[in-house]
Amino acid sequence: MTRSRRNDAKTQALKDRGSLHPRPDKVSDELFVREEFFDPRDLVQVKYEMLRRVRVDRQPIQNAARAFGLSRPTFYQAQTAYERAGLVGLLPAKRGPRRAHKLSEPVMAFVRQELASDLSLQAPELARRVKQRFGFAVHPRSIQRALARGQKKTE
Repeated sequence: MTRSRRNDAKTQALKDRGSLHPRPDKVSDELFVREEFFDPRDLVQVKYEMLRRVRVDRQPIQNAARAFGLSRPTFYQAQTAYERAGLVGLLPAKRGPRRAHKLSEPVMAFVRQELASDLSLQAPELARRVKQRFGFAVHPRSIQRALARGQKKTE
């Protein structure tokens, strides 16, 4: 496999995991410039080395953050995450809600009841009825997904 293909695959893998450095061209640290092992695209590696520069090499935080293409607030966030969880703390966390938090069992019971009384109801109308009954908006596509998940469980 050629190096460029390997790099393309790695770039895609980093992107898929949320650990692709948004500005790898801003990384000017000497190790990342001269050593092939150090990859400025790898945000986890960049953050770790930035933390090491400050802690071990006693580099000022502002200088280290700039050399790694990151901000001081990002340094402090990485430092806190690393102190709390070690290297794993530098891995990106999954974004967004962990589950369909609005579509609780009582809400879905209501949706199923409405569907049972009128099979022709579409998701936008169900979303409107949920808002009217429970007082919060739910996207029609969320209702469709929740119903599909429910069907998979019963099959």
